[in-house]
Order: sequence, then C-alpha cells, then structure tokens
Amino acid sequence: MIGKLKGTLDEIAEDHCVVDVHGVGYVAYCPARTLSKLPGIGEAVVLHIETYVREDMIRLYGFGSALEREWFRLLQNNVPGVGAKVALAVLSTLTASELANAVALRDIAMVARAPGVGKKVAERIVTELRDKAPAYTGEAAAAMGLKQELGEGVAPAPVADAVSALVNLGYSRDVAANAIAAALKTAGDGADSSKLIRAGLKELAR
Repeated sequence: MIGKLKGTLDEIAEDHCVVDVHGVGYVAYCPARTLSKLPGIGEAVVLHIETYVREDMIRLYGFGSALEREWFRLLQNNVPGVGAKVALAVLSTLTASELANAVALRDIAMVARAPGVGKKVAERIVTELRDKAPAYTGEAAAAMGLKQELGEGVAPAPVADAVSALVNLGYSRDVAANAIAAALKTAGDGADSSKLIRAGLKELAR
C-alpha cells in the first residue's frame, strides 16, 4: 500500500497529476483544489495517498493533507451511493474545514454545490457523517460542538438567538457560530442573548 508520495511533479492534467519518485512516475487522481495548489512542473511535491486495489486496476488518489484524505475515506466508507468520483467532487468544491462546518450545521445546500451531488445525496452526507467527522481539539472542538447543536436544533435559546442576530447583520452562519462559540468563553454559559451578541461582535471586530 502507498500512503504518501514525495518526489518531483512531472505532469498536471485535468483530474490527475504525475509524481516522479526516483524515476518512476505515479499517477494520482486528485480533487481540483489539490491540483490547483500544486507547485510548478519539476518542483518538489508531497501528496497523501489513498491506494485502491481491485482485480482490474490499481488507482492512487492524492491529497494535499492527511485530513483531506480522511474525509475522502469517510465519504466513501460511510455514505451509501458515494464513490470516489462523488467524494472527489465534494472535496473539489469544499475544503475540509468547509465540509466539517456543513456537516455540523446540517447545511445540505452547501454540500449540494458539488457537481453531481443532488439534494438527496447531500442530505445523506450530512446525516451519515455527523458523528463520524474527524476529531477536533481545543477551540475548534468548542465551535464544532456548538454548530452541531445548532444544526440539530438543540442549542440553548440565548445562543441560537445570538447566532441568528449576527446572521441578520449579514454574517454567514458559520462565521456567526464561530464568534458566539468564542464569546461563550468570556461571557459564560449563563449569558443572555444580548451579552452574547455584544461579545460576539467584539470577536468579529478583532
């Protein structure tokens, strides 16, 4: 099994690249986002690899980070009807962070932006991956937990109201949730919506 390729970028095509490792060219199929961030031809490159072995083929899928590769695995192994093509389309459209936020917030429309991913498939993705998303630590864990509560409709009323107020001011739901998650650390869990809104606006002004 190949888990990582470190070599020289030999070629970039529409859906794959070729990495030269000591004279051997490895074809790696990648999300569009990964391909767009590759260095120039002839420069050093590192790709995190997922190896697929079947009776009729061996195929390598390449990613810019281990987290991105983990999402690729999760999409295929846990969501019925999602194969490599759809998983690549999702990761071509959304970053790992954006996908995590969409799953936490149950933002079906965000996931459905990916080519070939309809509303039903997007709904399966956010439902099936809600409890299987890659772990977050520190501040990110607090924000992700809050987003999951908001997505499931179980967030405390003051918190939900504060996020809604920031959204009404023009901030995205994701940005608003991050700000209120940070505000909770200073305002405390018992803060009312007005206090959370003021603290959230201070966070956004930083």
